[in-house]
Amino acid sequence: MQKPSLQAPGAVIMIRPHSFQPNAETARDNGFQTQASHADLSTLAQRAHDEASTAVEVLRAAGVEVHLFEDTQADRPDSVFPNNWFSTHPGGHVAVYPMYSKNRRTERRQDVLELLKQRYRVQDVIDYSGLEQDNLFLEGTGAMVLDHVERVAYAARSKRTSEVMLERFCTHFNYEPVVFDAHDAKGTPIYHTNVLMCIGTDIALIGLDTIAGAGRRAEVCDRLASGGRDVITLTQAQIAEFAGNAIELQGKNGRLLAMSSRALAALDVGQRARIEAHVPLLALNIPTIEMAGGSVRCTLAGIHLSPRPVVQIQGEAA
Repeated sequence: MQKPSLQAPGAVIMIRPHSFQPNAETARDNGFQTQASHADLSTLAQRAHDEASTAVEVLRAAGVEVHLFEDTQADRPDSVFPNNWFSTHPGGHVAVYPMYSKNRRTERRQDVLELLKQRYRVQDVIDYSGLEQDNLFLEGTGAMVLDHVERVAYAARSKRTSEVMLERFCTHFNYEPVVFDAHDAKGTPIYHTNVLMCIGTDIALIGLDTIAGAGRRAEVCDRLASGGRDVITLTQAQIAEFAGNAIELQGKNGRLLAMSSRALAALDVGQRARIEAHVPLLALNIPTIEMAGGSVRCTLAGIHLSPRPVVQIQGEAA
């Protein structure tokens, strides 16, 4: 069996939504969202709830530990994407982030942080959320794609990624910032870095064509490859199908790469073969959730902390 990797958490936080719908407030700068008609809203919430429930079952069957929380509030349409408001880091560190959209700020939950403190060894929680008042935003591992091995934070410039905030995070958590401009096929700035790239232990998936400037594209590619990774280039069309929104996890039989069924279908035979030479693929079917402009990576907040002895935590769903 493969050795555990800093890049591949064996446990994640997931939020099961009860009032899901595409968020009209975030749609202003998220070109990956799909708008639903009012006639569809009554069924969307149940479909998203069921998709999240099935994804939990698939992940647990693969040996990934899932800490599942319910969200029954009607005013948190994007709560299924917890990776934007907090992240965890080896050594016992947790960060809480300032969110760009006002209606996403209530997604921050003390019960989630309490679970982390009780189940895992947490030294400190650095809370940046007060910087929202200064219009400084950094939406977690959506805004940044972190290379935990090489200590690099990749970030595409957007309304949700302040370079001042990124520099502050990198100073506190000891990462090197690599910043670039990225656009979709229509020329619209890409709202979150984790829809265009994914970093695993031995591979990286990236939509190089999204990055502005041939020189900057080459620099980013070389930086990814410098650690010995196989860098697999994705097309703009594949990025639009969420092929970059994947995450490497540690399962019972070793590492695996989780992505959506839609994303997996967008890969060609050669790309799949290159990925599977390093790590098996695990598909999660979440088409309704993807209407909100995020996919599998966005729904999983990885836990990069050392576990404590198991205790029962009030509020955690089965």
